[in-house]
Amino acid sequence: MIAGRVVAGEEENVGRVGVGPHVDLTMLMERLEDIRSAPTDGGTVELIVRRPAVEEREILEEGLLDVRCGLVGDTWPVRAPPGMEGPDPEAQLTIMNARVASAIGGDREVWSLAGDQLYVDLDISQRNLPAGARLQIGSALVEISATPHTGCTKFSARFGRDALRFVMSPAGRELRLRGANCRVITSGAVRTGDWIRKIPS
Repeated sequence: MIAGRVVAGEEENVGRVGVGPHVDLTMLMERLEDIRSAPTDGGTVELIVRRPAVEEREILEEGLLDVRCGLVGDTWPVRAPPGMEGPDPEAQLTIMNARVASAIGGDREVWSLAGDQLYVDLDISQRNLPAGARLQIGSALVEISATPHTGCTKFSARFGRDALRFVMSPAGRELRLRGANCRVITSGAVRTGDWIRKIPS
């Protein structure tokens, strides 16, 4: 879980990243039916998480999505993937299906360990949201990127090898169980509980 509380400036809701539960693969597979039944055309924002520093998480009631820096206050602008000189513009923001986060992490406060910014009750599968699909989230507009969001050693360390196997399985990749990369098209505010609407192509 998020271990302890630290103060960052005036903020007191910043937690350092710890370790979540390690759920057995069989139990995770039993949650697939519920995950597949997530709404397809519209959903809700269940959790907003900002990464103010490496290994820190801040749970927000409201955030600002910006075309230049993603979630304002997040460290995306200073995160350069291997082989790149700066941040990946196609991975400006990541969203994760809240039903997956619940299956893997259990309690809502543990979801943030995954490292995504928005946790949504919405079908984010490749079939429902192919690359280029757009979502109205609060007053912001985001676009699904072609760049896949994949599991990593940190994810495995925090949630276990079975969780990584679950999200990286063929079904996991199609359903985007690990999440989806996005970029912000129109800046705007997003709040917990906001409605998400799929924009018709």
